[in-house]
Amino acid sequence: MSDTSAPQASGDVLIRVQNLKKHFPIMRGKIISRRVGAVKAVDDVSFAIHRGETLGVVGESGCGKSTTGRAILQLHKPTAGSVYLEDIELTTQGKEDIRRLRPRMQMIFQDSYASLNPRHSVAKIIAEPMVIHTDMSAADMRKRVFELLELVGLNPNHAGRFAHEFSGGQRQRINIARALALNPSFIVCDEPISALDVSIQAQVVNLFHDLQKQMGLAYLFIAHDLSMVQHISHRVAVMYLGKIVELTRRSNLFNDPLHPYTQALMSAVPEPDPIKERQRARIMLEGEVPSPANPPSGCVFHNRCPIAHEICAKEIPVYREIKPAHFIACHLADLDGGSKIAL
Repeated sequence: MSDTSAPQASGDVLIRVQNLKKHFPIMRGKIISRRVGAVKAVDDVSFAIHRGETLGVVGESGCGKSTTGRAILQLHKPTAGSVYLEDIELTTQGKEDIRRLRPRMQMIFQDSYASLNPRHSVAKIIAEPMVIHTDMSAADMRKRVFELLELVGLNPNHAGRFAHEFSGGQRQRINIARALALNPSFIVCDEPISALDVSIQAQVVNLFHDLQKQMGLAYLFIAHDLSMVQHISHRVAVMYLGKIVELTRRSNLFNDPLHPYTQALMSAVPEPDPIKERQRARIMLEGEVPSPANPPSGCVFHNRCPIAHEICAKEIPVYREIKPAHFIACHLADLDGGSKIAL
């Protein structure tokens, strides 16, 4: 997939996120409960997703990837910030207004089994969005279910079966079919391949790619596996402790990462060539990821950063465009030599 294959004109922006925050309150007290703090799961995140584009989101567990996706879809009500679907501000919409917008934005969850009702047949699972949001006849819904099963590579004759009768990869295809039932334009893919066998992951990622080409879908693709993100994404955002620390085109990120945290992530990706693997250096980060309930002052990464300066502990770095289409939040990117870690 070429980096330039997705539309990049400003008029093609489908999803726009501005200064998004989602803080979960920490409550204490059995009889009289009071707020004593907050978990800053997502803290001042901004980006845009174009029509037909895949924005990959990577980072360690607990960095806020899934919460970002859920906040965009208003499954979690944002604490602050704005989310636009084209020119519609989602955070100001009421429940009924959001319900009417649901057909345009869907989500595929990580656990392919838990997200399917074990008491319903595949046909009923896939048809449910049509029952809720359309006035289609039973015959039309059945026809549509068969079309969707074929589209995702499943046998329509198995529509009467139940979720436990399918493999993990097949169950995820059922989830994809359900998400496509109402012809959405945007889908949040919340680690949709992490629970699958390695042999199946590539098949499902290729299915996402083919569906995007056929239907012009835009994805927010959340994952841990950098190789899969590299394969499917047009641009990639790197998150750490609720913040985006770097966002750029896929080729820029994998060939020339600028943020120290991104460089450490990239150094952990295995090299297929055993000779190159033995020769390359690994960047080992010390310490543990801080708690989002008590994040460090200044740059949230400074306490683990191998090249942190005094300013990093005092001032929050500005998230800015340091090169064309390359955004970063790092004080050292302005200094001579940039923020490259010496190996």
